Amino acid sequence: MDYYSDCVEKLERLRARDDYTVLAFESSCDETAVAVTRGRKVLSSVISSQIEIHKRFGGVVPEIASRNHILAIGKITDEALAEAGITLKDVDVVAVTYGAG
Repeated sequence: MDYYSDCVEKLERLRARDDYTVLAFESSCDETAVAVTRGRKVLSSVISSQIEIHKRFGGVVPEIASRNHILAIGKITDEALAEAGITLKDVDVVAVTYGAG
């Protein structure tokens, strides 16, 4: 079985369950966010805001936002996992934003 087929098969098995755990990342603009969900329940949601950083420029500066996402992502991922009471081994699916806006 090739990699793609293996992934599709695993996804279909997950869809049959209602209790799979998702680790979700959002970084499309000036906030970095990490959430953990299980089924339809949000176990944690942690946001790192960059409002104060960009305020002096009168708007979001993409290069600065991108660098601050890198600085924030590890810390808030650890916080979200701890708040949810899980480890990476408990995560079934990782979801990420694709592109800005």
